Amino acid sequence: MSNVTPVRNALISVSDKLGLADLAAGLQRAGVKIYSTGGTRRHLEQSGIEVLDVAEYTGFPEMLDGRVKTLHPKVFGGILARRDRDDHLESIKEHGIATFDLVVVNLYPFAATASRPGAKFEECVEQIDIGGPSLVRAAAKNHQDVAVATSPEQYGELLEQLDAGGTTLELRKQLAADAFDHTAAYDRAIADYMRGDKIAGEFPSAMHLSLRRKTQLRYGENPHQRAAVYADPAVRSANLVSARQISGKELSYNNLLDLDSALEIVRGLATPAVSVMKHNNPCGAATDANLATACKKALEGDPLSAFGSVLGINKTVDVETAEVLCQPGLFIEAIVAPDFEAGAVGMLTTRPRWRENVRLMQVGILDDPPPSVSRRFISGGMLVQDSDRMTSPRLQWETVTDTEVDDALWDDIAFAWEMVRHVKSNAIVLAADTSLIGVGAGQMSRVDSVEIAIDKAGDRAKGAVLASDAFFPFPDSIEAAAEAGIVAVIQPGGSRRDEEVIEACDKHDIAMIFTGRRHFKH
Repeated sequence: MSNVTPVRNALISVSDKLGLADLAAGLQRAGVKIYSTGGTRRHLEQSGIEVLDVAEYTGFPEMLDGRVKTLHPKVFGGILARRDRDDHLESIKEHGIATFDLVVVNLYPFAATASRPGAKFEECVEQIDIGGPSLVRAAAKNHQDVAVATSPEQYGELLEQLDAGGTTLELRKQLAADAFDHTAAYDRAIADYMRGDKIAGEFPSAMHLSLRRKTQLRYGENPHQRAAVYADPAVRSANLVSARQISGKELSYNNLLDLDSALEIVRGLATPAVSVMKHNNPCGAATDANLATACKKALEGDPLSAFGSVLGINKTVDVETAEVLCQPGLFIEAIVAPDFEAGAVGMLTTRPRWRENVRLMQVGILDDPPPSVSRRFISGGMLVQDSDRMTSPRLQWETVTDTEVDDALWDDIAFAWEMVRHVKSNAIVLAADTSLIGVGAGQMSRVDSVEIAIDKAGDRAKGAVLASDAFFPFPDSIEAAAEAGIVAVIQPGGSRRDEEVIEACDKHDIAMIFTGRRHFKH
């Protein structure tokens, strides 16, 4: 028996009308009878499509302000009847029920309504679809005979198969799986809203992820690992997954990790800023009133590591900035920015030796995202925490040394403290002229991180400031900083040996600021 099922009757009831008129026109050309309700029926009629009214077909009018439209045996019987069962066919014939071979339904926009600022609870409740999910589930259950479409993205393949005589079982099974994904995500959004993201400050008792695969990558961190990218439909702020790639090769797994970190560094900075990322740690970053100058300063933070890096930029990339990036001897893997001037794109993709290889990612306006949680999978489950986006306000900072902070250093101190939370622990950064000049990342000993950062900075360490993501357990790091010429240190404080560390700073005329907040990043 052929697994191709002709489509003679279709039921259409959608909230999202995108592409609907084209689909219905294709169905009409194929001789399909179309049954519809309410706003969908009116939309199709206005598009010149002949439509049969579901209310006339069932003999029962829409009621309760449209809450009851399709909940009727003549609708669900026509969807659920098995075509290979004589008793089913005799039953629907007895009751004058038409069989539906195609159901096209997408649901009320609950998530969009609930996420709109100022949306009232009653308004959101009215966007909880009842008949729609029931139709979708019924059609998906009976996919042996019925095709179900829940997204405009599916219309093209449906029409192609109709032109060939009907839908295949393979397509109907795939559409059924998509349909159950659709209703599951819909119910999850409602449950999360009804419960609230948090209850009395606690995390929810259950957490479910509903992501859709966007693309499969060539490989993961290493060539023997498979990898893919999944999109979170709940994220609406600028991000890498929804970004538009305007030039360059396919992004790799590692590119995406680095670009995401590079974007996170510059996202919250008001002045023009550039971050230079290598192996998911910043090797350079800077701010300046002029974007091109900030870019130059960021690349000079660690020129050796900047080769083959990815860049995060918080303003539109202009021609002047592109000129900096086109300097001989520099190789950039990828750049993420809100936008790129046409002239800058032309320069970046034609002038350097890397030319069309550089990936240019346009993410749009870097709006400040709402507070969120970070998730990390471990064996047997998942760790969840608030994202570390809140740095301690300067009003809470305390100068704990007798040595006062030179007023000219405060911008560098604030910049260093903002940067250190983006570096893997144990984290030490050195900053001067609001740019990174030395980074010590991911060491088991804080002393090692200090020495690496100082070594990276070289002579530039003289007069620079140092930030540490956590307290100093001993004064040995201060001795190393003093020898390098560091003039100020900012750190959380909280060690049992804080007094010894403070005494070491005063001994070398180094000002020290306590913030009272740690920024571990494991």
